[in-house]
Amino acid sequence: MHDTSPHIVALAGGVGGARMAAGLTQVWPGERLTVAVNIGDDFDHLGLRICPDLDTVVYTLAGVGDAARGWGLAGETYAAFEAMKRLGGPDWFLLGDKDLATHILRTDALRRGQSLTDFTAAMAASLGVGARILPVSDAPVATLLHTDEGLLAFQDYFVGRQAAPKVRSVVFEGAQNAQPSPQLLRALASGALQGVVICPSNPFVSVAPILAIPGVRAAIENSRGPKIAISPIIGGQAIKGPAAKMMDELGLERSAVGVAEYYRGLVDIFVLHETDADLCSRVSALGMKPLVADTILSSDAARAALARTIEAAL
Repeated sequence: MHDTSPHIVALAGGVGGARMAAGLTQVWPGERLTVAVNIGDDFDHLGLRICPDLDTVVYTLAGVGDAARGWGLAGETYAAFEAMKRLGGPDWFLLGDKDLATHILRTDALRRGQSLTDFTAAMAASLGVGARILPVSDAPVATLLHTDEGLLAFQDYFVGRQAAPKVRSVVFEGAQNAQPSPQLLRALASGALQGVVICPSNPFVSVAPILAIPGVRAAIENSRGPKIAISPIIGGQAIKGPAAKMMDELGLERSAVGVAEYYRGLVDIFVLHETDADLCSRVSALGMKPLVADTILSSDAARAALARTIEAAL
């Protein structure tokens, strides 16, 4: 389908990425949308392979996610988790009963030799998701953070320590030896590609792990159509997550311009919230076309409206 039908590729991680991807499906339905998802958050817990960003994207696009939290499943219960706690099990990473089914089946599939890509495709299809959801690679990649409390795996930092330690630098273990998704590279090389959208995800721990896979950034740079990034920072603050705090700690300007500078050389159009309209001239000076829009993705209507704004800019 990608060879003939106009389509786009989105880079996504976390809640912001999932919500934007859901909006994009309203304009680019079915396989006209390819979502390349961050795998740097993936980790093993209690013998299970957990893939938080992949699950959040699939659940959100399927309409079965917890809309209030942005992650996990709606109507979740925690009987197994509470039973494990009573038996002395770890209680720092919340596992829902329905969510456990995903982790158990994925772990079993991977042990039997199925790829993460194939499992994700089957999971998405079973939940009625038409978009193509791709882990950026089938190889394990781990986001590690050098902090003032030492080297921390992403989930230890984000969930276990509630993003409290100060971040000095971020590395992606295994990325340099990982092979990029062949399906993603084909989508990016397609003559029918309309553009690439970098969702309003954390640039440092959601988007950077995608771009760290060899060949992905070059494939984006060489792809047809504009490259559009949506700022996750509004008025100097992140809607969700530690992106703003991390900007301070990494020595970057805590603003939409700081995000634009991070994407300089890759992005053609940079989307700012209306609050930051006064920053347009500074974005222009970076060689990007500024686009002002409502980027708070608090409802299905808001997500679809932003997707239509992006469509008009392509």
